[in-house]
Amino acid sequence: MKIHADALLFDNDGTLVSSLDSVHRCWTRWAKEYGIAPEDFARVELHGRPAAEIAADLLPAGQVPGALARIEQLEVEDVAGGVTLLPGTRALLAGLPPERWAVVTSATRRLAEARLGEVGIRPKKLIAADDITRGKPDPEPFLLAARRLGVDPARCVVFEDAPAGLAAGRAAGMTTVALTTTHPAAELSADVVVPDLSAVSAQATDGTVEITLAG
Repeated sequence: MKIHADALLFDNDGTLVSSLDSVHRCWTRWAKEYGIAPEDFARVELHGRPAAEIAADLLPAGQVPGALARIEQLEVEDVAGGVTLLPGTRALLAGLPPERWAVVTSATRRLAEARLGEVGIRPKKLIAADDITRGKPDPEPFLLAARRLGVDPARCVVFEDAPAGLAAGRAAGMTTVALTTTHPAAELSADVVVPDLSAVSAQATDGTVEITLAG
């Protein structure tokens, strides 16, 4: 299958890299520090959501600012050795012009840059939690990325592993490609579903990108 696009928008964790073990390790420690009952913590979806929303679900409003600073510190300190590239990431990004792709993540800029830097990825455009007022599944993060890249949202392709991120991409009017790196295909609503980025190749031609999806 081939798709022609002006820009590719990538989620980070679960799409380009994996830091799931680090995420669960840090958030579990955080929850214990703040006295959150295990059953309450277990009910909250961690993946693909801004830390501010997670903290607001679990703590009184007055505790949220300090709790956000704490989880960011824990996760940044855990980056070394806690981040790995997912299959296909390096090869795909290496063939893309820097102005034709962006990373759109629910992490803070400090944390996202630390995780990406750990594996040698330095995007020209990065949309992080600090840049938005409404996180995924709201379309704001992806629409902002399209605007900063100077492209029509309808000409963007979103690569995501989480239901919330795919919902955001659909709401932004973009083509969506789901990766089954963290969720089974049955839980992912997208235009195309692939195992990971090793099933994706791209070639830039005449200001656009031709994306080929295997399988």
